[in-house]
Amino acid sequence: MSDDESYELLGFDNVLLPVGDLAEAVLFYERAGFTVGFRLDEAGIALLKVGGETPGLLLRQEDELGHRPPPWPSPRLWLEVPDARAAARKLGDAGIETLDPPFSVATGWTVEIADPWGNIVGFTDYSKRPELGRRP
Repeated sequence: MSDDESYELLGFDNVLLPVGDLAEAVLFYERAGFTVGFRLDEAGIALLKVGGETPGLLLRQEDELGHRPPPWPSPRLWLEVPDARAAARKLGDAGIETLDPPFSVATGWTVEIADPWGNIVGFTDYSKRPELGRRP
């Protein structure tokens, strides 16, 4: 790229999460409500769909990555849902423990989970600021 060229951020491609066991990770995230877009075991990857968008959450197997508790502070990925408190109930029904009860944020409510490798995924709604959400 020359000095006079500029670039523009157009949006997300995929978010990659390292996991120690692809099969275990896929089962965990399916229980959390994700749908598998594709899975390539020979490459050690699986793509989880997020809404109707093409990019997704890409699970990538990392050899010798064992289970670990979520570090604090840790990078977090938050995904929009219609109702975070309802998501927390469904996660509990699926046997997935949330890090904390749903908590209030400026735009609504959020609940977070950690997978067995310490990746933290949050589910957040825009109940306080619906005009900012995908479904106003």
